[in-house]
Amino acid sequence: MKEEKKKEIVRIIKFVFFSISAGIIEIASFSLLTELTTLPYWPCYLTALVLSVLWNFTLNRKFTFQSASNVPIAMIKVALFYAVFTPVTTIGGNYLVENLHWNEYLVTGINMIINLSTEYLYDRFIVFRDSLDTDQESENKQSLVD
Repeated sequence: MKEEKKKEIVRIIKFVFFSISAGIIEIASFSLLTELTTLPYWPCYLTALVLSVLWNFTLNRKFTFQSASNVPIAMIKVALFYAVFTPVTTIGGNYLVENLHWNEYLVTGINMIINLSTEYLYDRFIVFRDSLDTDQESENKQSLVD
């Protein structure tokens, strides 16, 4: 039990660090689009979100969840998460920025925090639930480090 708890804590730490790197990609691309174009909030946010999701999925599947599962199936499951998350945060964020005049960076930051926590739970317990630590290549590299 103690070993499993340690493994899960390491998994959470990895997820947070990879999500931070995805967050850097998201905020950098969002900032460039916001500051260098005249686009409204929603296309800037949506483009930045898609870039960060692709980055985050790739790293977390391989290194955090060490999953050898069918990549297209895992991607479909993640797409289902974003089929709900994306419209809610895009429409809601656009409303907050355009109608209530909230700061666009504040709204994007709130969305990123919500994304971090909800996506970890969804990935861990739905997307990769049955395929955790099945990627032998990653597992072998990890045991060499330990």
